[in-house]
Amino acid sequence: MSRSYHSGRPKLACEIAPDRIIAGRAADSGQVLELCSTSELSPGCLVPDLIENNLQQRTAIVSALQEALGNVGTRSRDVIAVLPDAAVRVVLLDFETLPDNREEAEGVVRFRLRKSLPFDVDKAMVSYHAQTSGAGLRVVAAVALKTVVEEYENAVREAGFSPGVVLPSMLAALGGAPGERGTLVVKVDARTTSIAILDKQQLLLFRTLENARGVTITGEQLAEDVYPSVVFFQDTYSTNIEQILVAGISDIAGAAPALHAQTGADVRELVTASQLGLGGGSIPKWRMAGVVGALLSKYAN
Repeated sequence: MSRSYHSGRPKLACEIAPDRIIAGRAADSGQVLELCSTSELSPGCLVPDLIENNLQQRTAIVSALQEALGNVGTRSRDVIAVLPDAAVRVVLLDFETLPDNREEAEGVVRFRLRKSLPFDVDKAMVSYHAQTSGAGLRVVAAVALKTVVEEYENAVREAGFSPGVVLPSMLAALGGAPGERGTLVVKVDARTTSIAILDKQQLLLFRTLENARGVTITGEQLAEDVYPSVVFFQDTYSTNIEQILVAGISDIAGAAPALHAQTGADVRELVTASQLGLGGGSIPKWRMAGVVGALLSKYAN
């Protein structure tokens, strides 16, 4: 979900999460964050949803955006806005071919999406990426109601910044994930658990689950939620999970044994200390996946 912006990929990003705004600024090298900031939101300020209004206390959210982005800001006001996963539907679709004309291809993607959405696709914003899959194409489509996306965009503008790119949190986080071999990525936030599986640089599975436990979820509970997706993947693709990358929970040591027991794979944090450099400050790595992936993605131009 891109907007036009002035000069390449923005060096600023902010994740608008249900409980806080997290902002970061990439160094000129594009390899590390040189500055990060966060501003907490009170419960109920932001309630992510596919259909209903998300920003319940708009003034407080705009103020938090001004604080977090102001602390990391540069002359450029362009920013990558990272939205909650519960506000965007991500769908994988298989096609034999797609029209070469981008507008015609989007029409075909929208037609396929009609039956899988709880809202009118004609009132939605759709962004997609096609990847070769066997003899055909696999499309990764992100779709959200235009009114929902505009809520977030307008709040960023009111804070004095320009939302040049808009991404759902998990897709942003995947920008920092290696995908050469079977990799399970798990990202937890205050309302959802998102699961993705990558292999040979392709996204093969994507699911977003409701998570009533929030970031306090235990390792055993997380493993239990993830297990059906692991079984489905292994049965469908006859490929093993070789590594598991986790974001969004503080107790990675507690989650690792349960996740390892299911797959035999190594478990580690998605975000590394080297990606934050000296700019991480007091913000823990496990909260930074969306911003880090958005700014340091090796897949971005």
